[in-house]
Amino acid sequence: MLIHIQNENVSAEINTLGAELVSFKGDDGFEHIWQGDPKYWGGHAPVLFPIVGALRNGRTRIKGEWYEMNRHGFVRRREFTVAEKREDAVSLVIESDAETKKQYPFDFRLTVSYALAGSSITTKFKVENTGSEPLPFCVGGHPGFNLPIAEGEVFEDYDIVFEKPETQKCPEIDLKECLIDFDKVTYTLDDENVIPLQHSLFYRDALVFSNLESTCVSLKSRKSGRGVMMEFSDFPMLGIWSAANDGPYVALEPWTGCATAVSESDEFLEKRGMRQLEPGAEAEYAFTVFSI
Repeated sequence: MLIHIQNENVSAEINTLGAELVSFKGDDGFEHIWQGDPKYWGGHAPVLFPIVGALRNGRTRIKGEWYEMNRHGFVRRREFTVAEKREDAVSLVIESDAETKKQYPFDFRLTVSYALAGSSITTKFKVENTGSEPLPFCVGGHPGFNLPIAEGEVFEDYDIVFEKPETQKCPEIDLKECLIDFDKVTYTLDDENVIPLQHSLFYRDALVFSNLESTCVSLKSRKSGRGVMMEFSDFPMLGIWSAANDGPYVALEPWTGCATAVSESDEFLEKRGMRQLEPGAEAEYAFTVFSI
């Protein structure tokens, strides 16, 4: 079921399947969210929980037992319940059940909220431990943005722009197993804040950034100035990705953790960026996208 929200400037639609944002239109009616052409990628903006990225061989060890889980977790394939709805905001909830425990043996409640303000949309994840033991998890967003925006422009007219100069070494992603090799580098920034967009940036999967100085990043046209900006201060990692077959979009992905590293074991608790909540505790993480 699709849920529509709007204010005087922008509108959005959210699917109760996966609590996924499937539309975010600016005041000129331009559709910012990738519309899921399966030729490139069938998603829009999936919610990533309780893992981000892939596990080695699609499985992990939790409390001495092996569990299988697909890339980016399972909530993106699950139906959420609408908990609250206003004209310009909506909250959706999913809770653990017998099916989720076949993959992830913990009690939890995940609330995904969307709120419009001005020309922006904020996505908020609230994770609650409803069980009697610590809850380990990662969470992240994956919104894809249509490019180009203005008529007469092409993909290569756009830049990835960080708010501050960055020095980064983006690790290599194993294209077969989708694991991250932090000992190998695919892209480097040396006190720079601009990456000119070209499809070849993504021929080896995503660019993965950790502990950036910036808390904002933009996809912005050098010609028209049009684009989107994301504020992601709650997240220590950022993935930037597009399809390897020259997809006309770019995903900006704020993460608390990432795919299993080549150097890591298969123990769930040892995954990079793993968070833990004590029984009865909760944590919130939010990012905001601005239409510019």
